[in-house]
Amino acid sequence: MRHVATDGAPMPAGHYSQAVEHGAVVYVSAQLPLTPSGVPLAGSSDVDSQTAQVLQNINSILLAAGSCRQNVLRVCVYVNDIAHWPVVNDRYKKFFGDHKPARSVVEVSGLHFGCSVAMDAVAFVDDTGDRHSAVVV
Repeated sequence: MRHVATDGAPMPAGHYSQAVEHGAVVYVSAQLPLTPSGVPLAGSSDVDSQTAQVLQNINSILLAAGSCRQNVLRVCVYVNDIAHWPVVNDRYKKFFGDHKPARSVVEVSGLHFGCSVAMDAVAFVDDTGDRHSAVVV
């Protein structure tokens, strides 16, 4: 088992890792819309910007683990209001393109820092992904 860490995403503020890799699978902890330096976007940005930051954090962690967004197997999306879903889903589609991982969507009563969206992900690690390409979210 290997703990994954990158300065391209916010460092954990608690007792957990950004991701853990075991075998050929990487488990990415839930990401909030925080900048890599840990500044929350909640309150000062819209749901689209928050979703873009969450996906950028996940992308950075995946790359640090030797994976990529095309290798994502499953995503769980947490939203504080299901009415945000069309905006979140649109940004999600732009991020993943034709790739369609398994997905769950859960409406929650609240997220840390007053954020509107969070996501975690599971991906596989191999040598066929385009790990070094820039992502537009």
